[in-house]
Amino acid sequence: MQLKTAIPAPQTYTQDEAFEASVEYFKGDDLAARVWVNKYALKDSEGNIYEKTPNDMHRRIAKEIARIEQRYANPMSEEEVFEAIKDFKYIVPQGSPMAGIGNPYQIASLSNCFVIGNDGDSDSYGGIMKIDQEQVQLMKRRGGVGHDLSHIRPKGSPVKNSALTSTGIVPFMERYSNSTREVAQDGRRGALMLSVSINHPDSEDFIDAKMEQGKVTGANVSVRMDDKFMQAVKDGKNYTQKYPIFSEDPKYSKEIEAGKLWKKIVHNAWKSAEPGILFWDTIIKESVPDCYEDLGYKTVSTNPCGEIPLCPYDSCRLLAINLFSYVEEPFTKKASFNFELFKKHIAIAQRIMDDIIDLELEKVDGILAKINADPQAEEIKAVEKNLWLNIQRKAEEGRRTGIGITAEGDMLAALGIKYGSAEGIDFSVKIHKTVALEAYRASVYAAKERGPFKIFDSEREKNNPFILRLKDADEKLYYDMLEYGRRNIALLTIAPTGTTSLMTQTTSGIEPVFLPVYKRRRKVNPNDKNVRVDFVDEVGDSWEEYVVFHHRFKQWMEANGFDTNKNYSQEELNKIVKKSPYYKATSNDVDWMSKVRMQGAVQKWVDHSISVTINLPEDATEELVGKLYLEAWQAGCKGVTVYRDGSRSGVLVSNEEKEEENETLTAFPTKRPEILEADVVRFQNSKDKWIAFIGLIDGKPYEIFTGFADDEDGILIPRWVNDGLIIKNRNEDGTSRYDFQYKNKRGYKTTIEGLSHKFNPEFWNYAKLISSTLRHGMPIEKAVELINSLQLDSESINTWKNGVARALKRYVADGTEARKQKCENCNSTSLIYQEGCLTCKDCGSSKCG
Repeated sequence: MQLKTAIPAPQTYTQDEAFEASVEYFKGDDLAARVWVNKYALKDSEGNIYEKTPNDMHRRIAKEIARIEQRYANPMSEEEVFEAIKDFKYIVPQGSPMAGIGNPYQIASLSNCFVIGNDGDSDSYGGIMKIDQEQVQLMKRRGGVGHDLSHIRPKGSPVKNSALTSTGIVPFMERYSNSTREVAQDGRRGALMLSVSINHPDSEDFIDAKMEQGKVTGANVSVRMDDKFMQAVKDGKNYTQKYPIFSEDPKYSKEIEAGKLWKKIVHNAWKSAEPGILFWDTIIKESVPDCYEDLGYKTVSTNPCGEIPLCPYDSCRLLAINLFSYVEEPFTKKASFNFELFKKHIAIAQRIMDDIIDLELEKVDGILAKINADPQAEEIKAVEKNLWLNIQRKAEEGRRTGIGITAEGDMLAALGIKYGSAEGIDFSVKIHKTVALEAYRASVYAAKERGPFKIFDSEREKNNPFILRLKDADEKLYYDMLEYGRRNIALLTIAPTGTTSLMTQTTSGIEPVFLPVYKRRRKVNPNDKNVRVDFVDEVGDSWEEYVVFHHRFKQWMEANGFDTNKNYSQEELNKIVKKSPYYKATSNDVDWMSKVRMQGAVQKWVDHSISVTINLPEDATEELVGKLYLEAWQAGCKGVTVYRDGSRSGVLVSNEEKEEENETLTAFPTKRPEILEADVVRFQNSKDKWIAFIGLIDGKPYEIFTGFADDEDGILIPRWVNDGLIIKNRNEDGTSRYDFQYKNKRGYKTTIEGLSHKFNPEFWNYAKLISSTLRHGMPIEKAVELINSLQLDSESINTWKNGVARALKRYVADGTEARKQKCENCNSTSLIYQEGCLTCKDCGSSKCG
């Protein structure tokens, strides 16, 4: 009898082991290491980590790409793929592909972004609710989602139901926003883009919706601007809005003063960085997929960051090419760009992207198998199942890809070219033209070997401006495309690279450097030998100040003979920066009009769109914002976002200290509603298990009750209960009580009476105090600061206090500054909330709980 050999269990690593190995991998960059371990290292739902360093991840990805390659002629080997993607040097799959390829522990899509919508632009209540459910189903699979609201009838329109008239767009913005906030994706919130056409009669309400504090906090919003409106603004004329939009026979129309609505858009963007602008006629005119509009490829909205305009149920996967790595002898007079290697890698990147579509189709098969195996009734599963069948069909039919770049700012600096200069714009255009030609060439070559995308029709595309641009640049490529077709319906984008750029240790996407150099502090023992004390704080702790250089600025210093270990004064640092190619080339230095023109010039060679932000100083005027928007339209941009420093709470601002302004509190309803939606939050401090019931209004905490959970002195509630209702009732003696109600797994309602009697009275009294501050509109981050400042004697009460703060932090908007607190690692006061954790903007350390 032959004995079966036991298959060894895969090796696992602790968080500390993976972190320490990754710090070494990133050459001491603990922030990059922390990002990789937390977001991308292969792990299961139990928290076991199966990869020690990023190259383990790169090997996992290479194996899967090589497996797909074997299906086709002339396959790349695993080693070829690995050499192209290892060390984040050349080709970098972004986000979902990085986390999901070859991941057996997660049933999730590899797509970074989706757009959804209804066939026939249905504005029925059923259609609107279907979109809500589809949005949630996608977000739980890690996808960012966009959809357009232009199909919803305007406020006051007659409807044949008990309401008699339509509520308009804004209530549905709130619904979709709240759904986004409910869905957690691997520890991060969902991402949503809501758009509407400027031609819609409710567009002004849409534009104003986010200006009210606490409204539509779970979505980015953008307005689809058509050329007629922009021309009316430029000419000072009126503009006609219609419903249905652009209808020849509208049910409703009204004439407005274009300039007045334009000023509102500009004002709101100046004040809050939203709405973003989408130049819709430019998007549609340039769109290659819209040549197939009648086959279901009509573009209707964009993904949350705006770089991928999509038709309903299409999706896209993203990959970035690290431009810095193609600069030979960087930061020297001999610096040059290796275009031959660059072209070779673009072809490999496009091939990898096409392979990832096959991997995505396997993932979708897995999702559909999971849905089919779920025990729910078919009618419950129908929306989710049809959603993924639609996505599957679009991925098979169009095979859309999203090749982009990162490190544009560092590439230009390494070549000695100033970002935003005429020379810089010309060189960037050359780079992106090369990407376009070589990616399309690779797609044509893949079509020759693997077959074109199913609905390819050169006759449909013959007048498309982007395709004609390719023809003018390379006639052979164009005629090869006529002969063999193209493997992918659209190929290119420039996305924000965010955490990816932390791991490539470069500037992000197409953006310039944020700051080339800044300072941090670390705590030291003043009695140790060879320790320098630069700063003693108010409690007597000693700190050493040290300089942190942007990685590539440090490389410039080394190439030009500067000692990177020396403790420079600020004056010395300023002089060094002045000599560098980063001088006057940071995000706040670059000439704004030049950046807009650069975006417009590069856009000519990107078939999707570009995510870029125009950073303005705090004293920038509304007039300047308006000029930038008009310039962006005239320059051929597909969209634009303007951010004025300090204009939005929760967005990173410069390090310059600002005087605190008096803030007005927005109060909740003065009378407590009888029924509140509620979240249930569980946490553990030391050995004690706690539970919090958080009453919500518009998704914001209105009250909080906490106490011990799951023992004889506390609340007994099933572990799977995460939400319910808090109902205010009265006892027989007339005193009030608060009951918690939830639905059990069969859908029946279960009520726990009298939360006030279940918790320790001391907890209850403090809970009333905290709830009172919340009900009167105190910002959550300030309520957390108040709780942390309480001086309490009892150890159990202090444990309670920590638990309440921890529960409420979940609701602080990402990026919100934490005042009056210092980083325990470097003593910086630049602390912000990220996913409920306090994170230091200077050193990157994070503290939760």
